[in-house]
Amino acid sequence: MHPNIELPELFLKQVEQILPSHLSMDDFIDACKRPLRRSIRVNTLKNSVEDFKIRAQEKGWTLSPVPWCDTGFWIEREENADTVPLGNTAEHMAGLFYIQEASSMLPVTALLENNTDLERVLDMAAAPGSKTTQIAAALNNQGVLVANEYSASRVKVLHANLLRCGVHNAALTNFDGRVFGGWLPESFDAILLDAPCSGEGTIRKDADAMSNWSPESVTEIANTQRDLITSAFHALKAGGSLVYSTCTLNHEENQHICHFLKETFGDAVAFEPLGHLFEGAEKACTEEGFLHVFPQIFDSEGFFVARIRKTENVNSEMVRKRPRNFPFKPATRKDSAEIIAAVESSLGIVVPQNSTVWLRDKEVWLFPKAVERLLPEIKFDRIGLKLAESHKNGYRWQHETVMALATGKEAVCLDLSAENAKEWYMGRDIRPQDLTGKGEVIVCYRGQPIGIGKWVGNKIKNGLPRELVRDVNLFVN
Repeated sequence: MHPNIELPELFLKQVEQILPSHLSMDDFIDACKRPLRRSIRVNTLKNSVEDFKIRAQEKGWTLSPVPWCDTGFWIEREENADTVPLGNTAEHMAGLFYIQEASSMLPVTALLENNTDLERVLDMAAAPGSKTTQIAAALNNQGVLVANEYSASRVKVLHANLLRCGVHNAALTNFDGRVFGGWLPESFDAILLDAPCSGEGTIRKDADAMSNWSPESVTEIANTQRDLITSAFHALKAGGSLVYSTCTLNHEENQHICHFLKETFGDAVAFEPLGHLFEGAEKACTEEGFLHVFPQIFDSEGFFVARIRKTENVNSEMVRKRPRNFPFKPATRKDSAEIIAAVESSLGIVVPQNSTVWLRDKEVWLFPKAVERLLPEIKFDRIGLKLAESHKNGYRWQHETVMALATGKEAVCLDLSAENAKEWYMGRDIRPQDLTGKGEVIVCYRGQPIGIGKWVGNKIKNGLPRELVRDVNLFVN
């Protein structure tokens, strides 16, 4: 794909110095110039791996397991299928899978190994959402997942991906990650810091990844990474685990950052070896137990993953903050019961028991219960999901309610033909043949909910949010 990519001479010298003795520079350069294998992760909030395999076989997709993620697969498609981008397939738009590079599945596997019973998890640099949705699926939407993104423009992308994948236990923030250590000290059971980095490992995906690379930029980024990992460590509870990861290769942004943390906090920092995380992990394991993945080892992007245990508190102190107005209020027990009964009677949707109903003006929201202790301490951009808007005749249920909570088996579901489903995604009203109805309807395609509409005679009025409307090169069947 990128046979003519240029790798800076200084970069190659750096790699030559740090490359393990059992690996060769020729193999490294060859791997960097090879096309990157396309990989996906099955979203188990929407379907099982076995059901997805059946669907993939029907479509002529060949799946090869990713060794370190039991829901991850490299995917090959028949030649004629490539005319429709993978992101425009019906399965992707319904949230059945996430397009995710195989190496980037490693950090979450390391974070949650034998440990999915967690009340509060922080993803400190979350957009566009590949690892956030991977965490949410592994937790089965339990607890609260605080997903932070520094770039305001990327928060929208993050929210859209969470919505598509049926995540309802997330609380989104838009901060510099350096604030968490002081604002929420010792608050999280587990933290993922997939740190901003120089991106040296992404050259197979992005031929221009190294265009602005320099030793000076690496040093500058490493300074930020030290601040972020310190903040993350303060925000972590004693006994909790922190995974630090990057998609770069140099030691300055990887091993040196972890050793800086150890030098700063001493015995409170314990490096946990990852050499047995999956079969073959030892090929990428460093003497400290970190995974330093060069692209030729697993035919993937370059990546670095370290898991750190906080063995004791480090006297982290909460920064005093100004009191702020919170625009939501918890629903009364009576109102909450009425709303929960209404969504069940009108749509057949059951509200999760780990959620609570909150109100803002005429808006009805579901918040994860585990977020409530954090509400006075930090400003959230968005929490949980918007369930409905109230009006004089009842409630207007939202698209995200259906995407997050409907199963496709509710009595008001209507399964569309492929042509009608494409019309739906293009934002058009649809007329199912020889059918009429009244009230709201959960619109499905091949048994998967894709939105909510309203019958108007023999027509279903389209309720797809405008920002999700697509108009080109959609799926065939």
